[in-house]
Amino acid sequence: MPKTKKQKALTIESLTGGLKESKGAVFANFQGLKVADFETLRKDARAEKVQVQVAKKTLVKRVFEDLGVVADPKAFAGGIVTLSGPDEISAAKIVSIFAKTHESVTIYGGVLEGKFIDATAVKHLASLPSKHQLLGQLVGTLNAPISGFVKVLGGNLSNLVNVLNNIKEAKV
Repeated sequence: MPKTKKQKALTIESLTGGLKESKGAVFANFQGLKVADFETLRKDARAEKVQVQVAKKTLVKRVFEDLGVVADPKAFAGGIVTLSGPDEISAAKIVSIFAKTHESVTIYGGVLEGKFIDATAVKHLASLPSKHQLLGQLVGTLNAPISGFVKVLGGNLSNLVNVLNNIKEAKV
């Protein structure tokens, strides 16, 4: 049953709001995917606070026009699922990992900072470490000189104790 104009307007509004609020979005083909597999994708996305939405190409085209994104969704083969995430990487990671195990899923591209990026750029985004991993690396890098200094000081003290212990044993 076709959607009414009101339903289409709600879909456009939802997609536009999702893309405006998100820092990064990914568009992929989901046709040929089993319902259970698609629900798995939704579940994985929910765990990362990524919004998943399916819409027709004409509606996605209107959203692109509203946002000023230069891309033609009609050039995409198959249906379009939109994943928009709270950060630049999360949606790309979810789709890339899911596409590795499901051959029917292909990535069309995405939107990053209001500009359309192609599928290879989305895959490069997915290979980047997450924000938490980067913060952990930064903390480790900042902590390395301090911990090295503590080890050096501890080494001198242990060497002093060893020398004093050897002198004590030599006198006995």
